[in-house]
Amino acid sequence: MSDWAGIAWLVVLLLANAFFVGGEFAVISARRSQIEPLAERGSRAAKTALYAMEHATLMLATSQLGITICSLLILNVSEPAIHHLLEVPLGLTGLPEGLVDTVAFAIALILVSYLHVVFGEMVAKNIAFSVPDRAVLLLAPPLVWVSKVFHPVIWVLNWIANGVLRLFGVEPKNEAASTFTLDEVATIVAQSRREGVLDDVSGAVAAAVEFTDKKAGDVAVPLAEIVSLPENTTPEEIERAVAKHGYSRYVIVDPEGEPVGYVHLKDVLRAASDEDLPEKLTRPIPAKRIHHMVPVQETTDLEDALAVMRRAGRHLARVRNAQGDTTAVLFLEDILEELIGEIDDATRRRP
Repeated sequence: MSDWAGIAWLVVLLLANAFFVGGEFAVISARRSQIEPLAERGSRAAKTALYAMEHATLMLATSQLGITICSLLILNVSEPAIHHLLEVPLGLTGLPEGLVDTVAFAIALILVSYLHVVFGEMVAKNIAFSVPDRAVLLLAPPLVWVSKVFHPVIWVLNWIANGVLRLFGVEPKNEAASTFTLDEVATIVAQSRREGVLDDVSGAVAAAVEFTDKKAGDVAVPLAEIVSLPENTTPEEIERAVAKHGYSRYVIVDPEGEPVGYVHLKDVLRAASDEDLPEKLTRPIPAKRIHHMVPVQETTDLEDALAVMRRAGRHLARVRNAQGDTTAVLFLEDILEELIGEIDDATRRRP
């Protein structure tokens, strides 16, 4: 091989090394949330990128094999060519042949190492870290192709590596981490607010993070604090309650004080819409006008309680303790206030 062919191989091998380094870091840095929408729209590159992210250890093994081969070839092919080319000008200096050979070897080794580290490693790594989503779309398809071509060799290497991990009590993972824990999200939100990159004046983002930690019992209103009405209450009595308290919904209780449901102001308006209005106003409201409350436990996660209420189409829920006794009532309005702040009931009286 001629010396200039060795230089050409140096360029090719540096590009190949950069490809494997960039592919390795792109696969572990890209986020599924950015790639999945493209895959759903039919992008083949995005679908291949998702496959690479789901088989991260296989892609890492492919990249490491490629980097190792490229590094060995660079030293064995390119370094001798540069060494030989440098011997010519250094020989003109009149230095002893042995010294010329040593100096040429040292310069060639330093030059090849510099090019390998900077252009074959650092530049590719920094690009993959800076634009991981674009990098994985570009680099994942050829990386997956290489992994399939050399699959038997890579599978054996990956199997051996995983076996060593298990010997040390570490369970290997195939998929790159693409999610955050709740604590990590809370830390990201707090840090972003401190640095001024997240404008959360209302506190809605922080409240959404804290929302997941709360239970139904943390937000529910104890029975002793509930404005309730008896089962035989009339539309007229509900109107007086609205005039006094201003709430649009009232809990209906039995003689023992146990909640049996709730009634909404609009139910009174329906009852009073008939022709025999005076008689309707003094009669107890029909049982069909009383909405039942879905039961939840005090220890039920607030987000789960919200899901139960939404499925049932109810604004109030009966909160029970471990013994099955009703201890409080959970209002949909109070749940939403945990997320977005104070909500004003248009009919509520203010002091």
